Amino acid sequence: MMAAHLKKRVYEEFSKTVVQQHPLEEVPAKKLRLTKPSKSAALHLDLCKATNSTDALQYLLHFARKPVEVESVEGVIRILLEHYYKKETDTSVRLKIASLLGLLSKTQGFTPDCIVDDAISTLNNEKSHQVLAQLLDTLLVIGTQLPDSVAITQRLIEVACKHLSDTYFGVRNKCLQLLGCLGTVDKPLTKDSDATTGPPGAPIRDVQSVISDYFADQDPRVRTAAIKAMLQLHDRGMKIQQTIYNQACKLLNDDYEQVRSAAVQMVWVLSQLYPESIVPIPSSNEEIRLVDDSFGKVSHMVSDGSWVVRVQAAKLLGSMLQVSPHFLEQTLDKKLMSDLRRKRTAHERAKELYASGEFSSGRRWADDAPKERVDTSGVNLIDSGACGAFVHGLEDEMYEVRIAAVEALCSLAQSSVSFATKCLDFLVDMFNDEIEEVRLQSIHALRQISTNITLREDQLDVVLAVLEDSSRDIREALHELLCYTNVSTKECIQLALLELLKNLTKYPSDRNSVWKCLRFLGVRHPTLVLPLVPELLSTHPYFDTPEPDMDDPAYIAVLVLVFNSAKACPTMSALFSDHTFRHYAYLRDSLSHLVPQLRLPGKKLISGLGSDVCGLVSGSVESARLFLQDSLARVGMLQSLEAPGAQDLLDFTIRDLQRLGELQTELAGSADFCATYLRCQLLLTKALQEKLWSMAVPLCLKQNAMASAAVKQILEETYKLEFLYSGLETRQVATIHHVRLQAKALQLVLTARTKRGVDPLISVCEKFIQEVESFQRLFMSELSHFQDSFVEKLLELMPRLVACKPLDLVKILHTTLRQSGFLHLKIPEQIHRASAIIIEPTGESDNPLRFTTGLVVALDIDATLEHVQDPQNSVKVEVLYPDGQAHIIHPKPGDFRHPGPGRVRLITQVYLSHSAWTEPCQLQVRLLLAYSSSTSKQSSPKPAWNESTEGLPQAESSIEGTIPLSKPVKVFIMPKLARR
Repeated sequence: MMAAHLKKRVYEEFSKTVVQQHPLEEVPAKKLRLTKPSKSAALHLDLCKATNSTDALQYLLHFARKPVEVESVEGVIRILLEHYYKKETDTSVRLKIASLLGLLSKTQGFTPDCIVDDAISTLNNEKSHQVLAQLLDTLLVIGTQLPDSVAITQRLIEVACKHLSDTYFGVRNKCLQLLGCLGTVDKPLTKDSDATTGPPGAPIRDVQSVISDYFADQDPRVRTAAIKAMLQLHDRGMKIQQTIYNQACKLLNDDYEQVRSAAVQMVWVLSQLYPESIVPIPSSNEEIRLVDDSFGKVSHMVSDGSWVVRVQAAKLLGSMLQVSPHFLEQTLDKKLMSDLRRKRTAHERAKELYASGEFSSGRRWADDAPKERVDTSGVNLIDSGACGAFVHGLEDEMYEVRIAAVEALCSLAQSSVSFATKCLDFLVDMFNDEIEEVRLQSIHALRQISTNITLREDQLDVVLAVLEDSSRDIREALHELLCYTNVSTKECIQLALLELLKNLTKYPSDRNSVWKCLRFLGVRHPTLVLPLVPELLSTHPYFDTPEPDMDDPAYIAVLVLVFNSAKACPTMSALFSDHTFRHYAYLRDSLSHLVPQLRLPGKKLISGLGSDVCGLVSGSVESARLFLQDSLARVGMLQSLEAPGAQDLLDFTIRDLQRLGELQTELAGSADFCATYLRCQLLLTKALQEKLWSMAVPLCLKQNAMASAAVKQILEETYKLEFLYSGLETRQVATIHHVRLQAKALQLVLTARTKRGVDPLISVCEKFIQEVESFQRLFMSELSHFQDSFVEKLLELMPRLVACKPLDLVKILHTTLRQSGFLHLKIPEQIHRASAIIIEPTGESDNPLRFTTGLVVALDIDATLEHVQDPQNSVKVEVLYPDGQAHIIHPKPGDFRHPGPGRVRLITQVYLSHSAWTEPCQLQVRLLLAYSSSTSKQSSPKPAWNESTEGLPQAESSIEGTIPLSKPVKVFIMPKLARR
């Protein structure tokens, strides 16, 4: 007992000594290892708990809604296959298991080659046709996931050929689909003893021959699947054999719509593959080219009983550009023909008899009998040469067919000037269609072929009648058409001007569109406008005429037409009166985009431009592009922006590029882009000057504020460079992100310089390192172009940056920023700057919009957008009230129109409301371009296994910021109190 007591006292004394020597040490905690529960084990337990097939099906449906990790996929598949083999007898459960096998095989990162044998074994033992079809679909998914495995592909093709003899149409469909998606021509197919034809193990025909055998299957769904499988082979780059052309032509007369639709597509594909091949005409001994024969057969389908087939046939006609002119022109002729010889109709014969005044007298035998009897059963009008296909299409009862016919006419007319002239009357007649969409499409079609045609006076009369249409889209599309149309006589110019002035009187909101139309009419027809000038300006050789009112929009329209014609006709200015010259000077200042600069007698061109840039006003685009290259080349010679005179050179270059963008609209985007980039570099250099960083923080508060303002401006400019300009290459986007990374590094340095403590820097430093890693991941292919740059040095120091403390990181960033070289900009090929002009409201009215407090008033917004990408999701309307409130409105998708390539028209309404004011005040309306950094990054793919999320609406990306897209327009409003 004494020994035990002594040991206890010694142990207590020793423990006190240890605690006194090490008072801060703590007992180390036990480390726990957290693991995720196994999906396969959970599924196994659920299936074991199932007492019947209904419970098992419910467990499988519930499991399908949950995500499965890549490492758990194989275990889950094994559990499903085990349940499939041993326990399950219900067809619906086996069908769901087969569906889950296919969905799990699509999981990203999982290689399904390990389950091929099990899937094929399951397929061989299955008796249900529906489950067989689903298992074949699973094999198709596995084959598409393993395109490089030739052995597995060949094995799957043999399995598909084995089950092609199944009696169920769904199984045959899936087999044909598998052959179309996986079939190759490298190796012949082999059949085993279960094959339908041929001895065991004997080689059979290639995949195309096997698929073509099912063109004559008894089930129309299988025939459709066979044609689509052949088309799938073509889409994968395999050349389809010409021998199936006759089979495809026979299917054009099939009783089922889906078969005919697929057959039309097949005939078109063969016409593109073998256009010059010679095929015989069945009804004669003659031979024609395959493209001409297929053109006639597709033209025949424009009269099909199904409107879906008619639409498809009409669209395909527009892409058959290799057809002979004789066949092409016969699509516009619906006259009765037999053996390519024209027959007069009964109406034409009766008209001739009436004109001659003769009637049957009975003196001549059978003088009133038909001149020739035509056997209608032996005459095929379309096969004798695609007669009247477009006439039938343009007169179809379904407007979708008419639209498709108009689009096809436009495509063919663009490739043939003679055909464009012949189809002009048909397109003009479509201007009177009852459906607005058809009228609009016909106007757009005529606009696209306007360079190849000249309108006659009767055709122009029909065209101008559309100006009375109540639809604003129709009228503006017609104005756009007239801008690029050639007319034949001065009477046409006079007629067009008269109708446009009527349009201006009836619809005053069309003012800008009408003025623009007359501007282009004057530019294209100066010689036709010249004899009309005295009448248009109301001048007289002997008497003075009254001076017109300059506030009259109609008079301004006439002046726009005349002045634009005078630019190419110097003698026209001699017909102007004195007040016309004064009006020209006024319009040249107020509407410079509509009135050109003229060389008037006794006047001199006034230009305040520099010596290097003034020659670009009349110079070509090539000389302006050369000036842009020389300017950037001078800047590119700079090794460092801290050299003497480097910043002055940047200032001068930025000024020249801005002026170049004002003078040459073709290069405005590229010049502004380069000027903005150089401005960012200049701001960054000034913010990193030595005198700012050599002083103590309390002594340079003003300089720190200036540097912070420079960083903020650089970040704003980089977002403009990325989202406001279209046509950027990957290298230019990487350069923009590089400048943004430099600005954020400088922002981090300034934050560490102005704030005390380390805690605020930890999260900022972690975020900056993540952005560097993101830059490396996004622009890995462009890193070779960033020699001696800021990001290259950061990536070299990346292991040190991750491990160092925040203050050490700030010091490294500061040193790296100071030592980084100037990153030169590659000249962009063709860049367009997004812009917008608000047409309405004009901001010129002094009459306020009055409305009652608490209610709303609608403000019409009419704006033109240029080179804006995805305007429906990015363009917003901002309303800024006098009290500082700002409202952002999202226009509806239907408010955006597309009058031309690269141009978008926004016509919408903004609802205003406010509390009562004592006097009218101005609010500002402008357009904004919303952007988000997620739009420039690749989004992560959606898991393929999760079928419950398919079809659900996706969340919109959050708006990170906005960029002003237009100049603000001021509007007077006056909320007033409600009367009691």
